[in-house]
Amino acid sequence: MTHTLEIREGDWSELGDIAGEIRRVVFIEEQQVPEDEEWDGRDDECRHFLALDAAGKALGTARLLPDGHIGRVAVLEEARGRGVGLALMEAAIASARRRGDATVALSAQTHALAFYERLGFHAHGETFLDAGIPHRSMTLSLHD
Repeated sequence: MTHTLEIREGDWSELGDIAGEIRRVVFIEEQQVPEDEEWDGRDDECRHFLALDAAGKALGTARLLPDGHIGRVAVLEEARGRGVGLALMEAAIASARRRGDATVALSAQTHALAFYERLGFHAHGETFLDAGIPHRSMTLSLHD
C-alpha cells in the first residue's frame, strides 16, 4: 500500500517544534536517551527534514549537520514500516549532494544497519555505545 508522503526541508526555527516533539517521543520516551544527550545544542546549524502524510500529520524527522553527518532519524511507532525513514534519508542525502558534500556519514543503531545498507551505506569500525545503545559508523560516497 503506497502512502503519499511530503518531505519538508528547513531550519530549526521552521521545523523544530514538530521535529523536536517526534524526537522526544522516539528517543527520550521510547529509547530512554538522556535529555542532555538528545538536545546537543547543534540543531540551529543543521538542515532538518520532516515527513508528513497526506493529511499533514508529521510522522518522522531527520537532520543533516554541516559536516555531512545525518542524524536524529526518528519515525513515530505508528508510521514505521511505511517508507518514512527511507524518504527522510533520501531527502537528506539529496540535500547533501546539492550542497556539494562528497560523502555523508551516520552512526547507525546496530538493529538498523541493513536499512542503511540498502541505501548504499557501508559500515566501518567497531560497534560502540551511544546513549547506552549499540551503534556502528557508516558512510556513503556521493560520487558514483
